[in-house]
Amino acid sequence: MIYRDYGATGKKVSVIGFGGMRFGEDEDYAAEVVRRANELGINYFDTAPVYCNDRSESIFGKAFKKMPKEFYISTKSMVSKDPDADAVRKRIENSLQRIGVDKINFFHMWCIMDLEQYKKVMAPGGPYEGALKAKEEGLIEHLVFSTHCKGEDIRTIIEDKVFEGVLLGYNVMNHPFRQEGVRAALEHNIGVVTMNPLGGGLIPQHKEYFDFIRQHEDETVIQGALRFNAAQEGITVALAGMGTIEEVEENINTLKYPLTFSQEKTQEIQEKIIHDMDSLCTTCQYCTKCPKKINIPNYLQAYNLLLLKDAEEMQKHIAWLKQEGRIKANHTTPADCIECGKCEELCTQKLPIIKRLKEMAELYR
Repeated sequence: MIYRDYGATGKKVSVIGFGGMRFGEDEDYAAEVVRRANELGINYFDTAPVYCNDRSESIFGKAFKKMPKEFYISTKSMVSKDPDADAVRKRIENSLQRIGVDKINFFHMWCIMDLEQYKKVMAPGGPYEGALKAKEEGLIEHLVFSTHCKGEDIRTIIEDKVFEGVLLGYNVMNHPFRQEGVRAALEHNIGVVTMNPLGGGLIPQHKEYFDFIRQHEDETVIQGALRFNAAQEGITVALAGMGTIEEVEENINTLKYPLTFSQEKTQEIQEKIIHDMDSLCTTCQYCTKCPKKINIPNYLQAYNLLLLKDAEEMQKHIAWLKQEGRIKANHTTPADCIECGKCEELCTQKLPIIKRLKEMAELYR
C-alpha cells in the first residue's frame, strides 16, 4: 500500500480508500470485507448516516471491533438534514455511538452543491459552528467538506481557510471541471479525497467505451480508472465503493504498477474526453423526488447511451430496463414531466434534466 500525507493534519492515509455505500444485506460478511481491506493496507474508511439504507455506520462499527491494523473513519452531516449547530451535535453523537469510536477522524460538511448552500453551512449558529465546537471538545479531529461544486467555487471555499480537506467528485469524465479545486487544495496544503472515480458505475458498465483509460494489458478498466485518479498531482486518496472481498482485492491490485501515466497515455485520454462527457449522469439518485414519480435516474442512465452512442442504443437500454422491471408499464414517462424544476434543483451535476426528458419524449413520440 502507498500512504500519503493528508494535507497538514499529520496523518498518513492509504491512496486507495474504502467507500462504505456498496454493502450487501449480510452485515457480518460486510464487516469481513472491511477487515480484509484493512489487512491489505487500507486505513481510510468513508461512510455517511444514510448509506446502505442507514446501515453503513453500524456495519463499520461491527468491523471496527476486530480491526487488524490502525484505521481512520470519515463520516458526514448534510445541511438539509442538520440545519443548525444543535442538529449537527446530535448527528455527531449518534455517529460516534453507531461506529463505536471515541472520535471521528474526518468529519464532513456534506454535499455542498453551490456557494449559496456553503453560506448556510457557515451561518451563525449553523452546522459549521456545531462541528467546530465538537472539534474543540475532541469529538472530531479534522473538519473537512464534501462538494459537487465546480472547480472555481471549490477554490473559493478552500481559500476561506476553514477546512482541512475536501472530498470531491473526480474521474476521467469530469476531471477538467474539478481541476481548479484540486490546484487550490495543493496550494493550501489540504487533503483531497476523490469520490466517484468510476463515474457512479458508468465506467464499468461501459467498459468497451472506456477501455482507453487502461495503461497495461493485464489491468481492468476499473483499475485503470482508479489509477487515473490516484496518479493525479494533489490527490491524496481515491475512494472506491467496495461490497465484496473480490472487489477489495481488485482495487488493491491497482497498485501493482506505479501510479504514473505516460505523456502519450495522458494525451490519448485528453483526446478522448468529448465535449459531452461531463454531462454524463452518474446516477447519484438525488433527483428521485419527482412529484410525478418519473424514474429519472433510470431514464438519464439510458440518455447516457444517446451521448455515448446513439438513440437506438438508448432505446435498447430502456427496453432492457422494462424487461428487468426497473421501469414498469404503469410508471410515468419523460412525457409526463411538468417542468417543476425539483430534479434540477437537487442534481449534484447541475444537468439540464428537463431538457433531456423533453428530448426523450420527442424521440419516443
